[in-house]
Amino acid sequence: MALFSDQPGDEGLPGRERRLATIAVMTTTTMAVFDGSMVNIALPQIAKALNVTAGASVWVANGYLLSAAMTLAIFAALATRLGFRRLFTFGLALFTFSSLGCALSSSLDMLVVMRIVQGIGGAATLSIAPAILRTIFPNRLLGRILGMNALLIATSTAVAPLLGGTLLSSLGWPWLFAINVPLGVIAFLLSLRVLPANQTSQSKPFDYAGALLSAVMLGALIVAADSFAKADAHELLSAAAYGLTAIAAAGLFIWRQRRAAQPLLPLEMFASSRFSLAALTSLASFVSQGITFVALPFLFQSVYGHSVFVSALLFMPWPVGIMLAAPHAGRLADRYPPAMISTVGLCVFAAGLILLALLPEQAQTWDIALRSLICGLGFGCFQSPNNREMLANASREHSGYASGVLAIMRTFGQCLGAALVGVILSFWLHTGTGVVQEAQAVRMSLWLAAAATILAVGFSSLRNRRRLPQRA
Repeated sequence: MALFSDQPGDEGLPGRERRLATIAVMTTTTMAVFDGSMVNIALPQIAKALNVTAGASVWVANGYLLSAAMTLAIFAALATRLGFRRLFTFGLALFTFSSLGCALSSSLDMLVVMRIVQGIGGAATLSIAPAILRTIFPNRLLGRILGMNALLIATSTAVAPLLGGTLLSSLGWPWLFAINVPLGVIAFLLSLRVLPANQTSQSKPFDYAGALLSAVMLGALIVAADSFAKADAHELLSAAAYGLTAIAAAGLFIWRQRRAAQPLLPLEMFASSRFSLAALTSLASFVSQGITFVALPFLFQSVYGHSVFVSALLFMPWPVGIMLAAPHAGRLADRYPPAMISTVGLCVFAAGLILLALLPEQAQTWDIALRSLICGLGFGCFQSPNNREMLANASREHSGYASGVLAIMRTFGQCLGAALVGVILSFWLHTGTGVVQEAQAVRMSLWLAAAATILAVGFSSLRNRRRLPQRA
């Protein structure tokens, strides 16, 4: 396979070690994707098994998301001090151990605590996984491996609901977490053996003030988005308080980063307009994806009246489209300007979202599937070239930071998108209840997703105009 063949002058690992390191990183990524996708469908069963309310069980999902979001920037900074291998294996061990703890939990409190720990372990691995891929692969293959990574995530997303349903019906909810244990042990042993021990800078002081401010800023943003989506008077006041806290922490964080001798997140990375535009493009596109992934289940089930199983099948064309497009987009990004390929993909993605928003009142399943497939093809064409652009326009010593920024853009884009759908649904359902109001809210959400994607097209197009040279 070309990904694991060697050529004179290649950076990174030799072919055989590169293969094993890729298995370790991608196994870890698969676990994280499965865990996030499968747990949501198990919340009703978890609530019943632990004898808690449905509202309380939501913290099984939110605890993971909150702890991961609060620590992403911290782990991106620690990577340069501890080294990629040490931090990755620590996060993987923590994720695996806490997965076992989740499986053995006998109360909601214990399960939520284990999920918070699991989120910390997941953040330690996911924040630097793309940077590790850049370390173990030569530049000539960077776009291709990032395309394969996008393909893996899409495949895992498509398979996760079916695997989760099978485990729930045959073995029960603890096995959603227990399945991570053998996979985690294998990935951990491979990581110890083959991941390179890159140079570290342990002598540099750690920016504790910046770490605290980043955790407060990111955590408050997540909680504010969650509260704002509920849209009742009390929750809106809470959302405003958390939002103001996040804004104040953000201002103090930027002030601190400009003055710290060794900042948590070097702001000079954003001096590269190509890096900054790639980050903004990623944020806007994941806002769009977050909106769509929350809105479509309401469209499929509440408006069109499909069953949960049929709704899951209607979701399949989206990841299938990514699976078809991402590997080819990654290869093209190694030969042609990645920004151009990303922009084309975003245009296709926007067209697919507009087609979804224009679905008739009585749509055929094949018509829905075709429009979802177009969205997936566009997003698959966009994602890996844009990720390549971000990593390639950060210096190698800043790879860990760039990888962390990529993870933060993805996390907060999806959270913001989900919150916006909650606000739109609450507003429309306050005007009346019924299928008509829900259909209007869903269509408005899809139009908003299309608008966010058009904004991403604008950010991405600016890179094509500038045509600045890429860093090696």
